Amino acid sequence: MTIIQLEYLLAVANCGSFSLAAEHCFVTQPSLSMQVKSLEEELGVLLLDRSKKPVIPTEAGEVVLERARETLRAYKCIKESVAELKGETAGKLRLGVIPTIAPYLLHKFIPAFVHDYPKVELEISEMVTADIVEALKRDRLDAALVASGTCGEGIIEQELFNDRFFAYVSPENPLYERQNIRIEEIDLKDLVILSPGNCMRDQIIELCQARRNMPAHYTFESGSLDTLMRIVDCTQCLTVIPEMAVEYIPADRRDRLKWLAKGATSRKIAVAVRRTYVKNSIIRALTDTIRSHEPQPVDLRNA
Repeated sequence: MTIIQLEYLLAVANCGSFSLAAEHCFVTQPSLSMQVKSLEEELGVLLLDRSKKPVIPTEAGEVVLERARETLRAYKCIKESVAELKGETAGKLRLGVIPTIAPYLLHKFIPAFVHDYPKVELEISEMVTADIVEALKRDRLDAALVASGTCGEGIIEQELFNDRFFAYVSPENPLYERQNIRIEEIDLKDLVILSPGNCMRDQIIELCQARRNMPAHYTFESGSLDTLMRIVDCTQCLTVIPEMAVEYIPADRRDRLKWLAKGATSRKIAVAVRRTYVKNSIIRALTDTIRSHEPQPVDLRNA
């Protein structure tokens, strides 16, 4: 039994086919199939039901896969621990990023991070918060850029910077003439928000309902902040956006930005890390790089 055989078995189980698993592992399908077959012969049981589409683990296969995942995690930890002891900032970092951060922050720090740490193999996936938490817990991600306080137990968060919320208001909306808006002044029937799965949606709903003590119904939802703003532009609606998105709003639409009253109308951006991830040097490099490229506070007087 070898590490390669366990990796190939896990790849087939995750991909549901030998051909996709071979592509994922950058090997030929016959080579991958031969290694899995050798493992089955050594153990004396079938691990995969090849008659099903997609290919699924047998009962014995499920047991072996559970142990294989544990073994591969331990193997990875050994390699990473040794590299850490050598003082190397090297290895793979699988980074998740939520959609309300990715378009506004990644391009600011990624070039510098890649340049300064060429031995770090960076893999980035954009996911909603719920999927990021699941991926962290299942060892499919090593770390993620999220809103602080959204990941739950078993995950360590390092706060990076504060990100205020702003209202983006249609000129047709009665609140457009205001420079400062309180959450309780927002007519919920005019509010367009992010779709379920986005933690910022949950925070906005919580803020609105906490101040209103009433159920809310929303006429339009989207996974994209840009789409929400475009809807506001052609209706009398309004939406709530994070401070890091403000600099990407065209100058002729900056008048639609309004301060939200201080208090809980902000979020803290954080790096969330699996407790079992041992490459502390990579996380330090990541956090230091992001902090040196964090967005500047917005001043609407100069907007």
